[in-house]
Amino acid sequence: MAERYSSFTPGGTAWLLQRVTAVFLIFALAFHFFLLHFVNHAWEIEFAGTQARMQDLGYFITMILFLITATFHGVNGVYNALINQGLTGTPRKVVLAILVLASLALVGQGIWVAIEMRGGLIL
Repeated sequence: MAERYSSFTPGGTAWLLQRVTAVFLIFALAFHFFLLHFVNHAWEIEFAGTQARMQDLGYFITMILFLITATFHGVNGVYNALINQGLTGTPRKVVLAILVLASLALVGQGIWVAIEMRGGLIL
């Protein structure tokens, strides 16, 4: 019988964060689909409506947390999948650096857009 191998250390920080973000994403995705696909249908979504939703501080914070957790969850999953496939040494460090930089750029851009949709840095 083959041994089970995972780059996640059971009980480790990355393992725990992967599970915590998964739970948060289940609820955030449910909220997103309910609000933007059932309450407001796709053909009803407009720029002004998005700006109006971003005025609600709770919605704004939820979308920022959604962006951060989805980015972490996805990138952490991809990175660990690559490690499980045998990525080691210098290529592993290069891939990690690229993924971290891409994640920071994605989150930074997303937060900037969210702030602009809110009308600037008004909390």
